[in-house]
Amino acid sequence: MERAELVQELKTLRKGRGLAGRLDGRVGPFLRSACAVSSDDGQVAIREKVSGRLSELASQLPDDLRLAALAAFAISAEARQPLYQDRVRWAASRVDRDPRTVRRRVDEAIVLLAELVSSSSSPVASPSDRWHTSSLSIACVVDELLVLERRRIVADQDGLEFVDLAVSLPAGRPAVTVLYGGSLVDRGMETSSRWGYGVELPRPLSRGESWEVALLFRPQSLRPYMVTVPRQPCDSFDLRVRFGAGAPVGVWALEGAFQRDVSDPGYQGRPEQVDSAGEVHLRSRGLMPGLAYGVRWAPRP
Repeated sequence: MERAELVQELKTLRKGRGLAGRLDGRVGPFLRSACAVSSDDGQVAIREKVSGRLSELASQLPDDLRLAALAAFAISAEARQPLYQDRVRWAASRVDRDPRTVRRRVDEAIVLLAELVSSSSSPVASPSDRWHTSSLSIACVVDELLVLERRRIVADQDGLEFVDLAVSLPAGRPAVTVLYGGSLVDRGMETSSRWGYGVELPRPLSRGESWEVALLFRPQSLRPYMVTVPRQPCDSFDLRVRFGAGAPVGVWALEGAFQRDVSDPGYQGRPEQVDSAGEVHLRSRGLMPGLAYGVRWAPRP
C-alpha cells in the first residue's frame, strides 16, 4: 500500500459532504483495497465499508485526532455538515480550539490512518474482522441493576471459536451469567473501569454462519447512561431502559456520538420521552465501530 497515494485519496474524500455525499469517483483504488470494496458494491455498501474501516482505524488514534478524523469524513452523525469547513468548525467547538488547529489535526490524523493501513495486513485478516454483530438487544432495569444482553454474531472467517468483548462500569467487574450460547472467559480488568471478557463458542463457526449468545449482568452500580460502543460493525441495535418508579428528569438518545461526549454534561443528544411504564425504547441501524449509541439521562435529585 503506497502511503502517499492513500493520503491523497483520504484528503479527496474529506471534501464536500465527505462520506455523507455521493461517492462516485471519490473512493480511490488504494482506499478501495484497504476497505475491501469490490467493483459490484453500490453507494450504500461502499459507504458502510469505508466508514467502518476508517472508524476502526481511528479508534487507535489519540482522542483529539480521532474526533478530528471522524468529523472530517462526516462519519459521526452530528458532524454531517454540508461542507468540510463546517465540520472543522464543529470539531473546533468540541475541543475548544480554533479551526486552524483542527485542520492541522485532521492532516495529522490522515497521515496516521494511512500508516495504519500500510502497516496492517489485508482487512480480512484483521482480528476485529473475524466476526461482526448482526443484531444486539439490551434490556436494562435501572432500579434493580439488571442488564440483559442478547447478541447475534456472524462469522466472517472459518473456524471462529471465541468472541472477544468488554464492558465498562463504575464499580468494576459485574456478576455475569451466560444464559445460553457458550462459556464465559474472564480476561480481567483492562482499565480501572473496563472489564474484558469473552464467550467461547461450543463449536467452531463457518464463514457466514450466525450464532446467538445471551448474558445477564448484575452490576454493582450504573452510570446515568446505557450505551454500546461497538468494536466491530453492528447491523442493528435495540435498547430498552426501564427506570421504574423513579423516572429521570430527562432522557436523551445518542446516535453515533463520540465516546467523550457520553459523559460530558454539556452534551445531551435527541430528547426522548419516558412512557407511562417508566421505559424508553431506542432502535439504531448501521452502527459504526468506535461511536456510541444508546441513551443518557438526568436522575432526579
